Amino acid sequence: MTLTGHSLIAGQNVVGDGKTTFGFNPATNEALEPAYTLLTEEQLKAATTAAKEAFPSFSTLDPETHAAFLDAIADNIEAIGDELIIRAGQETGLPAARLQGERARTTGQLRLFANVVRQGDFRGVRIDPAIPDRTPLPRADIRQRQIPLGPVAVFGASNFPLAFSTAGGDTASALAAGCPVVFKAHNAHPGTSELVGQAVTKAVKDAGLHPGVFSLIYGPGASIGQALVSDPAIKPSASPAPAPPAPRS
Repeated sequence: MTLTGHSLIAGQNVVGDGKTTFGFNPATNEALEPAYTLLTEEQLKAATTAAKEAFPSFSTLDPETHAAFLDAIADNIEAIGDELIIRAGQETGLPAARLQGERARTTGQLRLFANVVRQGDFRGVRIDPAIPDRTPLPRADIRQRQIPLGPVAVFGASNFPLAFSTAGGDTASALAAGCPVVFKAHNAHPGTSELVGQAVTKAVKDAGLHPGVFSLIYGPGASIGQALVSDPAIKPSASPAPAPPAPRS
């Protein structure tokens, strides 16, 4: 696979208007080609907008199409072969055996979620039928199910370039729930992230899904991350802890 050094936004390579960065081999401190262009906050909007547009159709996929999409991501990652292990090793200094184990964990998670989607249990469907003749008051029909909230922002971990990265557990669970993902690659292993990002993008295209289901972005650390999580299109987010009660006098 050819590395472009650019973000993947809704299936398209996008050249960042910001600075550039390189992956570095920690064993030799050599910069690894290609250079990666960084998005500006203005360019990031294209990814979050595409994710928002993808949400209505992706969140209502039929179970088999949805599950097959997750399986296809796993298949595509495995199809990269040794190229993925070699690049990840160059960028992290981790041994091949460790990275092969991470790859297996990554694809295993995706296939596990695919099976969960096929079963449908994760929706938590519950139906309490009406009891119109209950006394002293009748009970209405009550129905409950879990639904996706909207596009999700995922950030790659520095120390797990596969299992907690582009298609790792956070991305896999979000996609399984029916939430489009905007993934912020960790700048320590940009090439590894792009290889896996290409695998996810191919699965999106082959399944005929809206291209905004997945975007991979490169940006300047905290500033692009803050812009991503504060974007109105990104729905799931952590709430701050409540303030402790004031002491009594």
